[in-house]
Amino acid sequence: MRVLAAMSGGVDSAVAAARAVDAGHDVVGVHLALSRMPGTLRTGSRGCCTIEDSMDAQRAANIIGIPYYVWDFSERFKLDVVDDFIAEYSAGRTPNPCMRCNERIKFAALLEKALALGFDAVCTGHYASIVTDDAGNRELHRAAAWAKDQSYVLGVLTAEQLAHAMFPLGATPSKADVRAEAAERGFSVANKPDSHDICFIPDGDTRGWLAEKVGAEQGPILDRSGQQVGTHQGAHAFTVGQRRGLSIGVPAPDGRPRFVLEVRPKTNEVVVGPKEALEVAELAGSKHSWAGLPPEHADEWFDCDVQIRAHADPVPATARIHEGELVVRPHEPLGGVAPGQTAVLYVGTRVLGQCTIDRTVSAVPVG
Repeated sequence: MRVLAAMSGGVDSAVAAARAVDAGHDVVGVHLALSRMPGTLRTGSRGCCTIEDSMDAQRAANIIGIPYYVWDFSERFKLDVVDDFIAEYSAGRTPNPCMRCNERIKFAALLEKALALGFDAVCTGHYASIVTDDAGNRELHRAAAWAKDQSYVLGVLTAEQLAHAMFPLGATPSKADVRAEAAERGFSVANKPDSHDICFIPDGDTRGWLAEKVGAEQGPILDRSGQQVGTHQGAHAFTVGQRRGLSIGVPAPDGRPRFVLEVRPKTNEVVVGPKEALEVAELAGSKHSWAGLPPEHADEWFDCDVQIRAHADPVPATARIHEGELVVRPHEPLGGVAPGQTAVLYVGTRVLGQCTIDRTVSAVPVG
């Protein structure tokens, strides 16, 4: 197969590209230039897709012996990931930019261009596995190393995208094995730190970055009854479940800490309440997709596990499609759920599908 290997400049994508070559594929490496500031340099483990990362990727491609190119996707990345992130926060939602990047850049824009150029698949260094069932249908599954499993952020992939995806690291027992292999191959990135935080906010100051982009306007902090208990300096700076930095002037009657329960951007209000009010009995989203074949009777309740963050534990639940929404009911109330997050459904190790959460139903009624 002709394979386009997406090479971020990290150890995982370098080893994945090398394994694709070892498997006998005709491989070409490509680095995606996503930053609007091409002079940006990486700071330790913060940031990615920088000039430094591009050079690291090229050195690895040279050692592997494959052609290497840099493609400028910065405009598409700004529109589909950065601007979406700003819009979601402005709407009082908590977006996941890594999900959007995988959905709209790596497995939409990149795959579209790869197929147009005659490639059969896109190879990445994600820790996930693709399994083909007896009927030839491809399924997305967790990686062998659950500690590094990245199937959650790939939950947005569709059956058609899975048909052209390749994850050579899926069966690797640990990240240490990947680093050891990289060292044996002579890759300079063998001990390069993993990137974390939001790549386009490399200093990690999301609140300050958003304040510059959308501005900050003072507004009220309300309790669940609608009584004002404090003042905030910009609703965009708050996310559901947040405890610190609330600046509440009126203590709770029971003296217990309060948490952000809701952000209302249209009225510039932030609603706070007790921790137990964060527990959710139901979540739903109209923007949903299936990673392969959907359940046979998706409009009827079916058993599954639901995961709402990349490093959260999956919890038992039931789900169904109802009136255009994917509705999920965890068996036990689920905490820390916010609109804008992604709920990924699993059956065993298989990723069944996902939805972007539009609404939640609290397990604790007001009053």
